[in-house]
Amino acid sequence: MQERGYTFIELLVVTTILLILASAVMPLAQVTSQRQREAELRRDLREMRTAIDRFKDAVDRGLIAASELEPGSEGYPPDLATLVEGIAAASDASGRKLKFLRRIPTDRMTNSQDWGLRAYQDTPDSTSWGGKNVFDVYTKSSGTGLDGTKYRNW
Repeated sequence: MQERGYTFIELLVVTTILLILASAVMPLAQVTSQRQREAELRRDLREMRTAIDRFKDAVDRGLIAASELEPGSEGYPPDLATLVEGIAAASDASGRKLKFLRRIPTDRMTNSQDWGLRAYQDTPDSTSWGGKNVFDVYTKSSGTGLDGTKYRNW
């Protein structure tokens, strides 16, 4: 009578093949995950920078009263929260606020809403915020992207 089933050697061979295939797929999955997080970071930075630019344009066109801003703000928002909460429109007596962002995005690299900020008066490579206004945003992550550049330089 002949027994049916797999021998121990056959099971070892199949397990070894599966391990080799799995070890080849893992780095690819990690790179794909990192690429997705980087794309989300770029999108979030673009969204916030566009909101900052729209705020500045609104000030320049007189839609936001200069009296609503701190002296020396150069027409930029005082903080990111102002872009979300809104600011009173200059010509609207009804109290309507101009809003530029729905929410402050979460930094995909640090998993927080704590972004690095630069004021108009700060140097371009400054890592400390002068506090007068928000001219630019960057991630506080010290990591390096797939293209070899530091995330904080994006």
